[in-house]
Amino acid sequence: MASDAPATRSDGLHYLSLRDAIAARITTGGLKPGDKLPSERRLQEDLAVARGTVREGLFQLEAEGVIYRRDRSGWYVSPPPVVYDPTRWEGFMSYVEAQGRIPATETIAANAVAADPLLADVFSRPPGAPLYVIRRRRYVDGRAVLVERLVVDAALAPDLLRFSLDQSLTSILKTEYGITVARNQVSMQPCALTGFEAEALRVKSGLPGLALQRRSYDAQGRVVEYDHEHWRHDAVRISVDTRVR
Repeated sequence: MASDAPATRSDGLHYLSLRDAIAARITTGGLKPGDKLPSERRLQEDLAVARGTVREGLFQLEAEGVIYRRDRSGWYVSPPPVVYDPTRWEGFMSYVEAQGRIPATETIAANAVAADPLLADVFSRPPGAPLYVIRRRRYVDGRAVLVERLVVDAALAPDLLRFSLDQSLTSILKTEYGITVARNQVSMQPCALTGFEAEALRVKSGLPGLALQRRSYDAQGRVVEYDHEHWRHDAVRISVDTRVR
């Protein structure tokens, strides 16, 4: 018996062809940064393809950083990445604002902890010494772009948790404790966003990301901050200005 329902092609328009069609619209300006894409159902109907084909094409574009998904809202063209020099001790709020973007910070958790052997070694403190562990989510133009786990030596910044950590921690340390950083030690590597990081950034588990680890030292060689950041891969472009040795 013939069906009255319109047929969909699962093998006619390959998901990479759909990916190319959407990417071309973005490249030619038909879709601009921040624009919302047609719904998955609309793409399925307009192109007469299977729902799985549509999703594979969209996931491919997301993996490339061309588009991103908002919870319960749909797919959007990715905005330009922020330029980030991780060797500078410049607050997230400052360098994002300097690029004409709107930064925001959300504190997820902040606790006083006793240093375990690993952190005791990092901070050159005895095991059990008091430290502050801070987890925050950072936003650019309303989109969550990174989550971070900061550890601060409580001996250098006593009673730090009395301040709102939704503001710049760099400014708090400088203005309230007279702490400035003289040197950063930074390591970076590609990663997959999974577990807490994927959930906190509201992305599909396994999406590419950038993992950054930084130790910040003051002029006396003391570790001021020990920072682990996980970025959306499409949200950041690393730029470092160095002198050739």
